[in-house]
Amino acid sequence: MVSTEQRRRQLAKEKLMRQQQRREAARRKSQRRIAVISSAVAVVLLAGAAAAATGAFSSDDAKDDAASTPTPEQSTEPKLTVDKKATYTMRLETNRGDVSIAMDAAKTPRTTNSFKHLADKKFFDGTKCHRLTTEGIRVLQCGDPKGTGEGGPGYNIPDENLKSLGKAGKDGSVTYPAGTVAMANTGQPDSGGSQFFLVYADSPLPPSYTPFGTMDKAGLKAVEEVAKGGVSGGGGDGAPKKAVTIEKATVKKD
Repeated sequence: MVSTEQRRRQLAKEKLMRQQQRREAARRKSQRRIAVISSAVAVVLLAGAAAAATGAFSSDDAKDDAASTPTPEQSTEPKLTVDKKATYTMRLETNRGDVSIAMDAAKTPRTTNSFKHLADKKFFDGTKCHRLTTEGIRVLQCGDPKGTGEGGPGYNIPDENLKSLGKAGKDGSVTYPAGTVAMANTGQPDSGGSQFFLVYADSPLPPSYTPFGTMDKAGLKAVEEVAKGGVSGGGGDGAPKKAVTIEKATVKKD
């Protein structure tokens, strides 16, 4: 027969286990960034697009590079207004140097249009590049107003230009060349939001992430320097030790 004291201990143990399970579930939810798909070199870049929005930052701490989440403004993709026959340049002015990204609206019209819309709304200004990977794949991920890997604009855009990546190999991956700029997503088709990643060294990834731009040499070098600093706390995946803040982002027609 179980004594009162034994029963008390059992109930306390069960309560502790439930608390640990809840904490673990919350921890996993907060780390929705990059998950392994089928091998150490084939990963899914997460860009949870559930909660963030477009709009200007209103934080009083903006001068200290601590941006608040924009006020929700829309839940649908913006109307297509870019010239689909033109090329555009997205310029990221960061505390680690400027990055210019050539964008071809003919190949990625809706992606280009979304970035121009968000940049015009100052959506990216004051945001941090929250994730650096230095093992398996080599990318710097940016575009989340929350800085957690879960933020987005409040809407999704479709995948584009995937055929240009070529046919996947036996491991399910293709090579994203150094200098490529591509959309992050949730691992599901047509789930891109505002997050994107800058490839600073050839990286094997599934052909599932819209390649929409190419960094200039100066921009690539700036990202390489960030990567040389490694990941905060060690390891090959996490916040960059050399923190990167996008001070201003613009998208202009060439």
